[in-house]
Amino acid sequence: MKLNRLIQSIALAGFSSTVVMAQDTVTPEADDAKVERIRVTGSNIKRTNIEGSLPLTVFSKADIDAQGITSAEQLLMQLNIAGNSSDNLASNGGIVSEEQRGNNGVSGANLRGQGADATLVLLNGRRVATHGLKGRAVDLNSIPFAALERVEVLRDGASAMYGTDAIGGVINFITKKDYTGGEASAFMDVTEAGGGNIYRTNLLLGAGDINKDGWNLFGTLSFKRNATLEGSDRDFSNTFQPNRGLSPDTRGTPFATVFNRGATQPNLIGTGLVDPRDGQSVIAVNILDLPGAAGCESGGDMMGPYDQKLWSSESSRYACAWDYPAAARIQQPQESTDFISRASFKLNENHSAYLELVASKVDVSKAFEPNQISPGTTFGPATWYPSTGASYNTIYNALANYFGASQLNYGQPIAYRWRCMACGGREIDTETNSYRLMAAFEGIIPGIEWDYTAGLSRASSESESVLGGGYHYTAELQQVLGSGLINPFLLPGQSQSAAGIAALEAASATGVKLYGGESLMTQLDATISGGFGFDLPGGELQAAFGVDLRREEFKFNGDERAEMRPIFNAPFDNANVLDKVSRDIQAVFAEFYLPIFDSLDVSLSGRYDKYDGFGSTTNPKVSFTWRPVEGFLVRGAYSTGFKVPTFNQLFNGVTESQYTGLDLADPATCASGIASETLAGCASIRPVEIFGGKEDLQPEESEQKSIGFVAAPYDNFNFSVDWWEIERTDTIRSAPRDVLIANYAQFQANWIRDSSGQVIAIDRRYINSGGTLTRGIEIDANLSGEFADGNWRLNMNGSYIDSFKTKGLDSLPYSDNLVGEYVRYYNLPIKWKHTLNLSYVKGDWSHTLSQLFRDGYKDELPVSVRNGSYIPDDWNPEVSSYTTYNYSLSYSGFDNVSFTFGIKNIFDRDPPFTAHQNDFAAGAAWEPRIADPRGRSFTLLLDYKFM
Repeated sequence: MKLNRLIQSIALAGFSSTVVMAQDTVTPEADDAKVERIRVTGSNIKRTNIEGSLPLTVFSKADIDAQGITSAEQLLMQLNIAGNSSDNLASNGGIVSEEQRGNNGVSGANLRGQGADATLVLLNGRRVATHGLKGRAVDLNSIPFAALERVEVLRDGASAMYGTDAIGGVINFITKKDYTGGEASAFMDVTEAGGGNIYRTNLLLGAGDINKDGWNLFGTLSFKRNATLEGSDRDFSNTFQPNRGLSPDTRGTPFATVFNRGATQPNLIGTGLVDPRDGQSVIAVNILDLPGAAGCESGGDMMGPYDQKLWSSESSRYACAWDYPAAARIQQPQESTDFISRASFKLNENHSAYLELVASKVDVSKAFEPNQISPGTTFGPATWYPSTGASYNTIYNALANYFGASQLNYGQPIAYRWRCMACGGREIDTETNSYRLMAAFEGIIPGIEWDYTAGLSRASSESESVLGGGYHYTAELQQVLGSGLINPFLLPGQSQSAAGIAALEAASATGVKLYGGESLMTQLDATISGGFGFDLPGGELQAAFGVDLRREEFKFNGDERAEMRPIFNAPFDNANVLDKVSRDIQAVFAEFYLPIFDSLDVSLSGRYDKYDGFGSTTNPKVSFTWRPVEGFLVRGAYSTGFKVPTFNQLFNGVTESQYTGLDLADPATCASGIASETLAGCASIRPVEIFGGKEDLQPEESEQKSIGFVAAPYDNFNFSVDWWEIERTDTIRSAPRDVLIANYAQFQANWIRDSSGQVIAIDRRYINSGGTLTRGIEIDANLSGEFADGNWRLNMNGSYIDSFKTKGLDSLPYSDNLVGEYVRYYNLPIKWKHTLNLSYVKGDWSHTLSQLFRDGYKDELPVSVRNGSYIPDDWNPEVSSYTTYNYSLSYSGFDNVSFTFGIKNIFDRDPPFTAHQNDFAAGAAWEPRIADPRGRSFTLLLDYKFM
C-alpha cells in the first residue's frame, strides 16, 4: 500500500499535530511496505491508515522534555484546547468557595472549558480513580509523568466509546510498555527572581527481551519537589492599586482597626462616631489613618488605606486595609513520589499477558493569610481588648484628639478587627496516596484473526487533610484575647509578650485531621476487533465489540476526634460525611468502520450504559473522512454524551458559607441585585449561602458536533481547521447566584427570610440547571524545510472560542455571548490561544523556540463601578493579553548522556493586571487561570543510560 502525500506529511508533523502519528515509525518506501496496525485514543479498531476521523493531538516525550514540562498540570496550562478554570494548584491557593471547597491539592484536566469532571482522563487507555477528597475528577498530580512515552488528547466527545465524563474530550497518558536497560535523569527549573523552583529525579530499570526471552520486567521510580512561591515574592502580586480599581476588601489589619457595636454591647466607640469634619457616621477607625497620623503604611508590611470609595463604604473612611490576597502562596509546596512497574509475558505467538502497578504519594501544603479576629458571635465583649491592656490609652487618646472625648466611653473594652499575625498563616496539609493494579491479556484469536484485549483493574485514591499552623482552639483563643496578654495594636519592631505567645502556642490545633476520603474503582473490560472478511468498495469492513463492568465506591469522613473541641475557622466538612457509597455500571459498546469508497470512510459507534439509580442511557456517534483529492481530507462527527452526578453532588449534606462581598442586594427590592448606598432598596446584604447535594439530580446530557479539513498542498506544508460545538443540558452545578437574581420570581423560595422579611440565607444546593452552548475553531499548521545541513520546522496551533452561552433554566433563552467576559470560579472563556513553535535540528543539536499567547478579556467590575458611585481614575475594563517566549537547546552527542537546557519566559513577562475581587478568586492582581507567576526561569535536564 502506497501512502499518499497527505498521510506522509501529517505523519511527519510531530509536536501538536492534529492527526496521530503511528507508535512505530512508518517508512513508506514501497507499494508493498508493511504498515503496522495501531489503536489510538477514540477508537477500538486497529487500522493501518493513520489519518483519523477525529482531531487528535499527540505529545511525545521528546516534545514534553523540550518544553521543560514536568507535570500534567504544566502540560494542560500550555495546551490550547484546555479550559481556563480553577483546575491548577495556584487557582486554589487561597480561601476557596463554592465547588472548589475541599479541593486541596488537586490539579484537574479541563478540555474545551467543559470542566474537570466532564473531561475523561485515562492511563494506558483505561480509567483511574478520581481524587479521594471529592470523587469528581482525576488528580493529575498522581499521573506518573516521568514514565510517559506520549500523551494523546482526543479533542471530541467520546461517551459512545468510554461512557460518562467524556464530554469535553479524552486525555490518555501512555507510559512505556516494555524497557530493557537502565536510565537515570535529573531535572531542575530554577527561577531568576527566587522561589518556586522545581526539581525532579527519575530512575528506570528493565530486563528481559519480550521476543527472545518471552518476558520483560521494568520499573521506574520518580521523585519531584515544587518549592514554595509566596505571594510577597512577586511585585505584581499587590492589591493596593486603587486607581486601577483594586484594593483589599478587609479592615482586619496587623495593627487593629477599632469597630463599633450595637447599643447592647458597650464598647469604646459605642454605635459609632461622628466625623467633626462633615458629620459623616464612622463605624471603623484605625488610628494610623486619622488626620495627622503616620498613615496606614506605618502599621507594617502589606498595610495601606482602606478605599472607601471603591467599596462604597464611606463610614470606613478612616480604616486601614491589609493585602491579604498577596499573603497566599502562589505556588503550593508539593512533594510527590510515583512508581510504575510492568511485567509482560509472551504466552505464545498469538497471546500475551501483563501485570501493571502504578502508585503515587503526593503531599501538598496550602497556606493563606492569618485568621481575622472580628467582634461578633464568636468574639464577644469578653474577648475584646480590655482597659488594662498596654495600648488602651494610646488608642483612646488618638481617638479623643480627633473625635473628642465626649464621643468615647473610656473604660469600656475596645471592639476591633485584627489580622492575628501572632497566630501565623493558616496551613492545610493534604496527603494523597493512589494506586492502580491491573492484569490484562491481549492478542489475536486464531482462526478469525481478530484482536482482543481484556483487563481487570482495581484503583484507589485516598486523601487526608490536616491542619498545619495558624489554627487555634476557639475557647482557648477567646480566653487569651480577653486576658489582654495578646496586643492587637503593635507597630513594626514591637513584639508580643512571651506569656502571650506561650498562650497562643498552648491553644494551637496543629495536626488535627480535618477530613479524609477514598475513591475506589474496580473495572473488568474486554474488547475484540477485526475484519469481517469481505470488502466494501473502499476496503474491508471492520468492527469492534466490547463490554465494560465497573463498580465505583466513595467514602468521606470528617472530624473523627473523640472530643470535637471547636477550632476557630477550621474548614471541617462534617455535614458531608459519607459512609461508603457505591454504584455498579454495566456497559456494552460497538464500533463499525465502513470504507465505503477509496475516498470515503464512515465510522459508527454506540454505547449502552446501565447505572444503579439512574436507569440506562444509549449514546451514538457517527464520524467520517472524505478525501476528494490527494492532499485534502474532510472530517466530521456527531455524537451524544452524558455525565452522571458524582457521589458528592447526590449525597452531600447541608453546609453554610457566609457571603463576604459588599456587592449583593436583595432582588425583591433591587431588581439588579447590585448593592448601592445611593439607591433605595439596594442596601448591601451578607446572607449565609447554603450548599449541599440532592438525591433527585439527573444525569447531564450533551450533543457534540464537529467538521473540519486537513490539507497538505506540498510535501513540507500541511494545515487543518476544525469547527466544533458542544451543547449541554441539565448541567449540574450549585444554583448560580446570578440566575437566582435574574429569575427571582421563579426562585423566591431560594431566598430565605426571617420574620421581618430580611434575607438571611440563599439556597444554592445543586440543581440541574438549563445548560451551556460552546462553539469554537481549532487550527494547526506545519511548515518544514532544510537549512545549513539541518532541518527546521514551524508549527502553529491555536484555539478560537466563538461563543459561550448559558441559561439558568431549560425554558429560558441562552444568555448573551460570554466569550471575553470575566467569569468567576469556572471556565474563563478567552477568545484566542495559540502556541508558535520553531525547531531546528542539526546533527546532535536541536533548538526549540516557542511563543505562548493568551488573549485578553473584560475585567470584573469593582463594586463602585458596578453601582455607578465611583470610577477610579486609571480604571481599564480590559485585561491585556499575555505572551511569553521559551527556548531550549538539546545535545545528544555524548555516549549514553544527553542534556537539554532551557529558558522559560525569556523576557520575564509579568502576568497582566486584573481587578477581580479576591474574596471570590485566587491571585492578587493577576489571574492564575491564565498566567504563570514564576517569571523567567532556567531549566536543565540530564539523562544518563548506564545499561
